[in-house]
Amino acid sequence: MNLMSWGMYPKIDNEAFPFTEKKALRNHLKEVDECIAYGNGRSYGDSALNRHLVTTRPHHCFLNFDEQRGILHVECGVLLREILDVIVPRGWFLKVTPGTKLITIGGAIASDVHGKNHHIEGCFSESVLEFTLMLPSGKIITCSHTKNKKYFYATCGGMGLTGIILDAKIVLKKIASTTIEQTIVKTANLQETFEAFEHHHEAAYSVAWIDCLAQGKHLGRSLLMCGDFSTTGSTHYQPKKHLNIPFTLPSFLLNPWSVKAFNRLYYNRVSQRISTQEVDMESFFYPLDAIENWNRIYGKAGFTQYQFVLPKDQSYDGLHAILHTIAASTKGSFLAVLKLYAKANKNYLSFPMEGYSLALDFKIEPGLFELLDTLDALVLKYGGRIYLSKDVRVSKAVFEQGYEQIERFRALRKEQKMNTKFNSLQSKRLEL
Repeated sequence: MNLMSWGMYPKIDNEAFPFTEKKALRNHLKEVDECIAYGNGRSYGDSALNRHLVTTRPHHCFLNFDEQRGILHVECGVLLREILDVIVPRGWFLKVTPGTKLITIGGAIASDVHGKNHHIEGCFSESVLEFTLMLPSGKIITCSHTKNKKYFYATCGGMGLTGIILDAKIVLKKIASTTIEQTIVKTANLQETFEAFEHHHEAAYSVAWIDCLAQGKHLGRSLLMCGDFSTTGSTHYQPKKHLNIPFTLPSFLLNPWSVKAFNRLYYNRVSQRISTQEVDMESFFYPLDAIENWNRIYGKAGFTQYQFVLPKDQSYDGLHAILHTIAASTKGSFLAVLKLYAKANKNYLSFPMEGYSLALDFKIEPGLFELLDTLDALVLKYGGRIYLSKDVRVSKAVFEQGYEQIERFRALRKEQKMNTKFNSLQSKRLEL
């Protein structure tokens, strides 16, 4: 078997144990030397790869839905898509959602995912009331903000390295409509982009697409998209039909000229400085989910997403230097997303901090990792850090400089013998 990450890199042989029943999982943990949980395969890097995988999708039942209070209890393998199918017609939405609904609830917790509203609602763990966790011994504990707190802080953002998340209770957000009232601000450069973010800081949701190949006076030009659910309308929910990339495309189709042409067209699709419109929920939150197997556009070698965050007082200078470096390399991305974050939470390895984050997709090709090493040095220079859920190559020395609680995480892993049972290619590379 060869289960891969969404980035299709690296590729290793592995064996999968389908998690359907707790007793069988407990017995499996006794038999296997080490393993890592594998959900729907949407982590970009090597955080859910090992020779032995515990596939959690088969453990996918809805356990309870308190429709009056908006509290949902589901097993770890349930997809956010499956949750939305149930809750949206009833007037509820996820309090925090990433840019894809095709991840499991267990994966959302393990990555402590965030979305377009981190500056308002924080990470996914803020919506988690509690979850149950199977430790290396097979013991099951309940973790929350008040119960077994150190396990909660280590597991949320801990990339599956503390145990197998079995199920979770989350609190939802009430909505009156599936329509989003959206404002698009077209900016001419990075300075205007920062000014637009600050001007719209009270918007419930905000995200910017940034032209990472623009240079000179256009460096950092963006389309900032802000919005919120309409207070009128319907909660009728009918997911759109999907396009499909039926096969892996030749890598040469993505090159500096095609990416630059796409970026120019995408930026110029908006003619006005500020425009408003109503859009459907799917288009606003999950645009890429409308294209099945979109990872195939990067070619057989695969791709990686490079995502970092910089402290707010360093964000402008740091992003200016990083965007200049990327543009000069001509290895730019057409998927480049800029977000504004609020303060960091208490979780040991959660990614966001107060500041700006940039995420970019790069196809795997000669010279890429050398470019990313250069970007790593700039991220550290400006006090930032790298996101584990997207990473496939950062060094231990670079990674741990960005996470001040890394030793607390390592200590718990060692104390509970998690480091001898739950491991990934990533955890070994970073000695987590």
